[in-house]
Parts: sequence; C-alpha cells; structure tokens
Amino acid sequence: MAKAPVLKLKAGDPAPAFSAPANGGGRVSLQDFKGRRVLLYLYPKDDTPGCTKEACAFRDQFAAFRKKGVIVLGVSTDSVASHDKFVAKHQLPFTLLSDDDHSIVNAYGVWGEKSFMGRKYQGTHRVSFLIGVDGRIEKIWPSVKAEAHAAEVLAVL
Repeated sequence: MAKAPVLKLKAGDPAPAFSAPANGGGRVSLQDFKGRRVLLYLYPKDDTPGCTKEACAFRDQFAAFRKKGVIVLGVSTDSVASHDKFVAKHQLPFTLLSDDDHSIVNAYGVWGEKSFMGRKYQGTHRVSFLIGVDGRIEKIWPSVKAEAHAAEVLAVL
C-alpha cells in the first residue's frame, strides 16, 4: 500500500473551492452544495482494481449516505469520457469530477510521489475529505483501504 501523503490541510480548515467538469456533462462546484455535507473522495484512476472496489463500495452504501444527507463526489485526473464509461460499467449513482488540470488534487494536497513495484511516479493518493455544512473540513482519511472505506466513513457519520 502506498505511503499516505503529508497533507497540508487539517480538520477545521476551510475546504478549498473547486469547479470541474462532471460525468454526464456540465460542471460541479463545491459552492453548489453550500449548507450540505460533502464527502470528497480522491482516487488514482478509473476502472483499476482498488478504485473500482472503492467506487462500488460507495455505490452499494449510497442509500445510507443519502439518508444521512451527505453528497458523495469522486475526483480523479481521468477525463470526463473515462468517467462516463466507469459510471456506466459499474452503475455509479454519484458524480465523478474530472480534474484534468490537477487543480483539485493540488489544492487538497493529494498529488505527489508514489511508487509501484519499485518505480516512482507522480500520481493521486487515495484520500477522502468530509466537508461540513459550514464549508470546513470535518475529517480527513489520509490512508484509505478501498473496499472498507465507505463503511468506515458511514461509521463516522
């Protein structure tokens, strides 16, 4: 498992604003959800084993998130076209944002050095942020186990 990034943001900090293209067309901004709780989960890549497990876990628990009034937003640097395929293939009921300019992953401090099988590269670390109704970060999960993460978040909610 990748080492968790050293995050500059902490609980209590204002969540960095963002606006990005979304699957299915249009743009989504954090501002769109003012006064609502948002789970912003950032992940490396569509349709890879860990990311698929994580997305499907959020899909399977989606009704519980809605019942608690929490908006689920997934973010990766993949294209909208990639997100559209990923959503269709796995029937994902929540919005995925395309951070193709890396503005969100940089603002949230989750872009950085990773290593896989001895090879070092730049990529998105799997980190989630719970943003409160006041626009501040309530909780950060800096190191996520893909399959168990949705249940872990629900336990906190």
